Amino acid sequence: MSGKRKSEEGGSIEITGREKKKQKTALARTIAVQPTRSPGSSTPIQNAVAGPSKSVQFAKLPGSLDVEKFTEARAFEINAMHTAMKTARATGSQRAWQQLPRHLRRRAASHDVRRVPLRLRDKAKSEMDPMRRKALGRSLPKRGKSRQLSRTAVLLKRQLNKAWLETHIWHAKRMKMENMWGYRLAVQPTETSFRPSHRASMHGSIIHDASYYGLLELKGSEHILSAILEMCSDPQGPSPGAKRRGLYPYGLIAPITVLWQALPINGQMTTQSSASAAPVDSKPGAPGSSKRKRKQKKGKEPEKVTSASEVKRLVWVKAHPSVFEEVFVEIKTAASFVLEAVKKAAAPTDEPSEVEIADLREHVNIFEITGPKASQVIHGALKPVGEDARPDFKKCWNALSDLQTTASIPRNMVIGFKVHDPRLNFPPKNAKVNIDQNSLPSLSPAATSFFPTSVLAQSDIWDESVRQPLRKPRYKKKDIDERKSKNLIPGTPIQAKDKDDRIPVLLIQRSLETPSTGPNHSHSTQSNSPSLHGWTLIVPSGWAMPFFSSLIFTGTRVGGQRERQTQSFEAGCSYFPRDYPGTESYDIYSEDREFEEKSLWERKPPAKRPNYEKLGSRSPWRPDWEVVLGLQDQSTGEELLAAQREQVMDVDNPAEATAEAEEGRIQPWLLRGPGAQAALDAASSMFNHCPGLLEHMNKLREKRKMGPLTVRADKLWQSAIVRVSARMCGRGRPEDLAVIYQMNDEEARKWMKAESMRKNGLAAMHENTEDETELSTVTPAQESIIGYITTGNFSLSLGEGSAIGAIPVARLFELKEQARR
Repeated sequence: MSGKRKSEEGGSIEITGREKKKQKTALARTIAVQPTRSPGSSTPIQNAVAGPSKSVQFAKLPGSLDVEKFTEARAFEINAMHTAMKTARATGSQRAWQQLPRHLRRRAASHDVRRVPLRLRDKAKSEMDPMRRKALGRSLPKRGKSRQLSRTAVLLKRQLNKAWLETHIWHAKRMKMENMWGYRLAVQPTETSFRPSHRASMHGSIIHDASYYGLLELKGSEHILSAILEMCSDPQGPSPGAKRRGLYPYGLIAPITVLWQALPINGQMTTQSSASAAPVDSKPGAPGSSKRKRKQKKGKEPEKVTSASEVKRLVWVKAHPSVFEEVFVEIKTAASFVLEAVKKAAAPTDEPSEVEIADLREHVNIFEITGPKASQVIHGALKPVGEDARPDFKKCWNALSDLQTTASIPRNMVIGFKVHDPRLNFPPKNAKVNIDQNSLPSLSPAATSFFPTSVLAQSDIWDESVRQPLRKPRYKKKDIDERKSKNLIPGTPIQAKDKDDRIPVLLIQRSLETPSTGPNHSHSTQSNSPSLHGWTLIVPSGWAMPFFSSLIFTGTRVGGQRERQTQSFEAGCSYFPRDYPGTESYDIYSEDREFEEKSLWERKPPAKRPNYEKLGSRSPWRPDWEVVLGLQDQSTGEELLAAQREQVMDVDNPAEATAEAEEGRIQPWLLRGPGAQAALDAASSMFNHCPGLLEHMNKLREKRKMGPLTVRADKLWQSAIVRVSARMCGRGRPEDLAVIYQMNDEEARKWMKAESMRKNGLAAMHENTEDETELSTVTPAQESIIGYITTGNFSLSLGEGSAIGAIPVARLFELKEQARR
């Protein structure tokens, strides 16, 4: 077979692979014919081919047939037929999905006929192995048309033990999913994206759907809401900490975010919630309500002016989904205490006070956009309505496109506005930054245009009567596409009509930074970890996919739980719950991690797994904080349980003994918050550190009108834990659950000397000096364990191994004293 064909000019032309395949198939289907000979010549004719058979007229058929001679005479034709059958069968052995082009081939098409195009589906059905179809459940009869479930019913049936976010379908096709905290959440992308995601957070933008966070709404008088939040919040700052009333510093639940609705100022609010500025109205039939109406009607008394503390306010409390129920219960408990105290202190003629608490889960969607280009993404994907007449907002929105980073604007700044349906302006275009070479990023004109005001923070998203009609968009995507098809110029945006939805949104500045680089830090210590900044976008329920599609179309990467944890780690911030020892959520996280790690260790053969018994590891899969703090002996768990059972059985009432033991047992507590360094300084200023820490804690409790702690100073000091950051002296990287040991003075001097020589390049000149590799082979004693690493990895921003851990406060003071020596 020739590989080329001649052109009209006489040259040769390369044939394509498709033509070669056709020639090969045609040749395989051709049956060879025995060549004929010309009369009087022994040379056969070379160009003999098989043609249509011709009818032959026999004068008379023979009376007998010799089969052997007939077979010998037709041996060539028989062999040619068998060869042609084998060749044709071998050439046509491709399955239906193998006949598709390369870009349409899918591995799933080899066992699922629905993956094959319609023109080859019949052939694929015939090629399907019936036994394999039965094993895969393909042979089961389908439901009747009247009994078939709708797609919505099928998807809801799959959400019995977990809930889906509105963007679940998009994430499930592109990311690895796991069940977490009652939701089906994305963990990480299926593609290799660890470093690209870090670069996006540092130089571009990355988005994360955080709609799984729980949201509580509190509605009531301002002084009552303030009292409720003060009762269950950390006295050091705005982050909540106390699990129950009067338990600080014990009983930490989780960090939460508190967001107050802004009040209108002198009627400047153009679109405001009716509940935000409404005064406290008395209930019908309440004491004093009818009398006040009669007095006002007669004109004997002037109208009562409502003070700022009596104005009804709205507060949103955002909490982690693992502790949402617990936070809900504690806020209700605090509200009952506050209302009871207000009721006792109020006069008989005063109006009764009340607080409304609502669960806003699945009422709003939350997106976290991190990176220096987050402002340009927001400006390109959203289009504010033209009816907003606030000059502050127009100035702010025009300057948003030139904002190089949100670090140059006030922390936690809130911007509220209304936008058009993002599908009308799809596809969006990112705004371009106009950089002034003569000005610094922190002093750019765009940064100076952002100032938080009450007028700028107004938004209708607080109003339930506005959110409820927007739960279902008025127009479907096919309706929007039909309107786009009528445009004379394809791809141009659609002009919004009066019937199109106007969606209220909230934009909140978001920063991830260590306490040493924060604006409220007053100490001189500096951190090398870079800070990450961006925006938090809150939109009503039912609009997650329209906003999400426009945001990711701008080139923004999408991150899961792994990317969100990595952002906090690279910024040097703690991440809940893995960096919060002493909380119930951390205990649950540790139990789950212990089960996974231990199951993986047990599945490995003994020769391929570490022998923790010979290594002397006391707790290889879970940190034993109570043993580290000295609150519990290093005996085995069985011995401790047996001792507890004997102690309970020795008394007459086991229930009372258990309650007394639980009440008297001291639990580890985490010293956290912006005032943690001040508490350590107060303790170090006294000769005996224990009373100094107790005195500082009592001062903080006094701020919230709580009584002094009844625990002894030494017990409070012994059970305190503080977070620390760890760096590697040489190569390597710490991992989660790594052990922190304490060295004696001699070993510490060797490490300091080895590190100093390594940095100065003098290690090769001193052969007798121990290097870091030799020092790292020394096995420390189990009694020298002083803490554990909660989060450890190789930091891409620092270029070395870094970790966040926790150690007892008493051990921290010992390390400081050792460093002085």
